[in-house]
Amino acid sequence: MRSSTDELSRGKETANRPYFELVVIGASLGGLNALAILLRGLPENFPVPVAIAQHRRSNSEDGLSKLLHHYSNLHVKEAEDKEEILPGTVYLAPADYHLLVEGGDGSIVRPYFALSTEANVTYTRPSIDVLFESAADAYAEKVIGVLLTGANHDGTRGLAKIKARGGKAVVQDPATAECPIMPAAAIAAMIVDKILPLKDISSFLAKICFPMLL
Repeated sequence: MRSSTDELSRGKETANRPYFELVVIGASLGGLNALAILLRGLPENFPVPVAIAQHRRSNSEDGLSKLLHHYSNLHVKEAEDKEEILPGTVYLAPADYHLLVEGGDGSIVRPYFALSTEANVTYTRPSIDVLFESAADAYAEKVIGVLLTGANHDGTRGLAKIKARGGKAVVQDPATAECPIMPAAAIAAMIVDKILPLKDISSFLAKICFPMLL
């Protein structure tokens, strides 16, 4: 028979587990500065893993993760194929690869990353839509999508899927974006839960991702 102490302990563990289980971020033109500001604002004990699709040239080297690690309180690395998704880590889509989330959403397989060299989507690889849509399939209402500065419409379709599956859709206020086209497209599609100045996004994420009893 389960003791009341065991049940109380399990209840506290559940209460201390964050409701959201993944944050996915998309950025394009102006994204380096935007990501540096956002990551700088996340605390070192941020409880949810972060996955980023930043548009960049196909021949880009691994300097982006090293540069962003300088600004971040969390460990920043390029995602690897079949890598398990763990808290306390910021994962970047490697240059010239789509980054997808596999498993989860009722599957017995824990979510993990997959890399793909399938054709460009919205003229880009990595594609924000590909990351967002696969994250919505894997995590459903447990994912937060964040769309930042950019010069095309990549991310709008993926953010719509996150919203449709019950997740949270957050967009940078175009007035604070180096290039407002990408966030403005998502806003025009009326799929957004929050429109925030860049400087306020990290504090919003911290507020809604921390367990209530922390």
